[in-house]
Amino acid sequence: MTDAKCPFNPEDDGAEMRFDGRMSYSDYLSLDPILNAQNPISDAHDEMLFIIQHQTSELWMRLAIHELQAARKLLLAGDTRPAFKMLSRVARIFEQLNSAWDVLRTMTPSDYTTFRETLGQSSGFQSWQYRLIEFMVGNRNPAMLKPHEHREEYVTPLRAELTQPSLYDVALRALAGSGIAVPDVVLSRDLTQMYQPSDAVKQAWAIVYKDPQKYWELYELAEKLVDFEDYFRRWRFNHVTTVERIIGFKRGTGGTSGTSYLRKMLDVEIFPELWHLRTDL
Repeated sequence: MTDAKCPFNPEDDGAEMRFDGRMSYSDYLSLDPILNAQNPISDAHDEMLFIIQHQTSELWMRLAIHELQAARKLLLAGDTRPAFKMLSRVARIFEQLNSAWDVLRTMTPSDYTTFRETLGQSSGFQSWQYRLIEFMVGNRNPAMLKPHEHREEYVTPLRAELTQPSLYDVALRALAGSGIAVPDVVLSRDLTQMYQPSDAVKQAWAIVYKDPQKYWELYELAEKLVDFEDYFRRWRFNHVTTVERIIGFKRGTGGTSGTSYLRKMLDVEIFPELWHLRTDL
């Protein structure tokens, strides 16, 4: 009979085991406030799932904003390569957000009705970070400031964003800077308003797509934008199907028409010319 082996002690391998007065993993990540931020109002089992689903989504959105801000700054400075990496990361963030719907869809309509009333008028429609992402990439509607005006710390960055060129505006400036004609009315447009598709812009991007070797960086930039919008559209579609699966066609807690409103959002194109030109190639 062999002797029983002693359990492996990580300290023998050099692992730090004592953290009195020293920064630990929990300290660095501020886990205490994060893990104590889930405060269900009801006794319903699935309310914890609902809260964590939306809290983690907001954390991923915070990272997306961080990456988009940095990418735009680099593109304005003409430093495209690091910006491409950041834009790829944003697309992967939305891939993560898409996967999160799979978890939420394990909640049935019966589960949701056990705590839906506790939400009051709160709704994802009121996410100021989601609104900021939309504004940053180019889907701008000043009317959407209203749901955030009750908190100055929410509406201030949204108003500030409307004074800056969107990610698509920056891409169009890069397109014009390469010597490809882009109408002045597009380049000098009112940044606070929704971007309006232009046949001339579609023709300008078509020049890039017809000769990618000559315009490789613009070609890659365009595909990074399309990649992001692809995942963003999937996120919207998954949102619609999840809501329909759980509440059907009930009105949303925030007052919207629910599924009908979300379906309208599926038709919104962020970078319209980059999609439309494919038909003409």
